Amino acid sequence: MQDLEAQIAELQSQIETLQEKVSDLENTNRDQLSIAIVSGDMDKILAAMIISLAAAAMDTKVKLFFSFWALSALRDPKKTAQGKDFISKMFGFMLPKGKNKLGLSKMNMAGMGPQMMKHIMKKKNVMSLDEMFKQAAELDIDIIVCEMSMDLMGFKKEEIIDYPHLSYGGAATFAVDAGQSGAQWFI
Repeated sequence: MQDLEAQIAELQSQIETLQEKVSDLENTNRDQLSIAIVSGDMDKILAAMIISLAAAAMDTKVKLFFSFWALSALRDPKKTAQGKDFISKMFGFMLPKGKNKLGLSKMNMAGMGPQMMKHIMKKKNVMSLDEMFKQAAELDIDIIVCEMSMDLMGFKKEEIIDYPHLSYGGAATFAVDAGQSGAQWFI
């Protein structure tokens, strides 16, 4: 009888341990999508935004981590930053200033490709990137700007777009968010 009681106690202990692990998994892999966006190509930013809006519309928490070339999409064309060194000024001059100046990854055609894409999108009633960012804000999609990339490329916070759910962080921020997400993507 004592052996049976000991076995039952051991099984109860194992069940409690499994329940804790299941609870941890549920908390870790919650209904969240984390996307690291490093491309500054219009079509890739469009893809990230379309997927993000679809996920957020289905009540999935979405976190977008903008890094490297994708930072161009977050530059506000109306804002300037003072006190930049020569290299930072060159990056600012050579890279697109804002989401409406991005090129396509294929068939850019000296800038005509993005204009053709925008024309077709309007004709087919597809939201523009400006409208997508506005909708993203309404759906509480978080944008995290990579501080290291900003520093490397010479961008300053005062030239980044105004967005209600914007924050700054590093790779560790994305790694934590991705670790808590049910899905992680890299664009």
